[in-house]
Amino acid sequence: MAYDLSNYLVIGISSRALFDLSMENEIYEKKGLEAYCQYQLEHESDILQPGTGFALIEAMLKINQIDRNKRHIEVVIVSRNSADTSLRISNSIDHYKLDITRAAFTGGEPVAKYLNAFDVDLFLSATEEDVQAAVESQVASGLIYDGPSQTPGAALKQIRIAFDGDAVLFSEESEEIYQTQGLEAFIQHEKQNAQLPLPEGPFAKLLKTLSYLQFQLDGLIDGPTMIRTALVTARNSPAHERVIRTLRAWKVRIDETFFLGGVPKDRVLKSFSPHIFFDDQHRHCDDASRVVPTARVPYPKKASIPSDQHKAVSDTRALKT
Repeated sequence: MAYDLSNYLVIGISSRALFDLSMENEIYEKKGLEAYCQYQLEHESDILQPGTGFALIEAMLKINQIDRNKRHIEVVIVSRNSADTSLRISNSIDHYKLDITRAAFTGGEPVAKYLNAFDVDLFLSATEEDVQAAVESQVASGLIYDGPSQTPGAALKQIRIAFDGDAVLFSEESEEIYQTQGLEAFIQHEKQNAQLPLPEGPFAKLLKTLSYLQFQLDGLIDGPTMIRTALVTARNSPAHERVIRTLRAWKVRIDETFFLGGVPKDRVLKSFSPHIFFDDQHRHCDDASRVVPTARVPYPKKASIPSDQHKAVSDTRALKT
């Protein structure tokens, strides 16, 4: 019988989001593809250091060790590396005892077209082009920023994931009003529509999946819940009511909710200490990435919200890994 990935929460991650390949990427940018490939072949026995996305992947995979009767998580490496240069990645996965057995190495070709073939629910990459293409394919995706990574093998107490609201969990509809008409129009719109649930955003399905997984795992362990989520949003009263009613309508659980109203997000995030934080604005991601692993959620190209594009960990000229 074929292995049906649709029964799992599937995370697709690029090799450069999982491991620290900053030096290798610099070789590619300065000396070209041939020099990069030669370096990887010469160092394929050298273990790579963890990257920004490593802590999340290691933590999520440990869920499979808790429920011995059912596997919940699958991770797929989705990379523009070639098979020939992939052994260093495989050796590093084995070294850290990560339960990852599936991979797609496209030899320089774009990777987004393969995400749906693997039923990917969340895609993390250090390449903006691939993340943008994944968003257009309606896959929840985040552009990983350079930032802190946790020590591999650390004792797992709880998986913690934080989300922004508008244009991440919810659609960009209300954000567009704020950007184009100002704060007063935004507040008035949200007050008038307080009883109407917000449309789903790119990460709504992921939040619902995590909420369902929370309830499944709560019956298997004693003590605190295995997965803890947080909403960290710039909204405040009276725009908070629509958010609360939306989550209630979705029947999802958000464990901690912060309506900041202009208070810097990085301070709250440092205290919450998530394995990853998702936001749609570069200025928030840039600040957050200094204290916690962070990924930016790009807008679909059809969206009219002004985008503050940036280099993050790479630009479109960088090594596609």
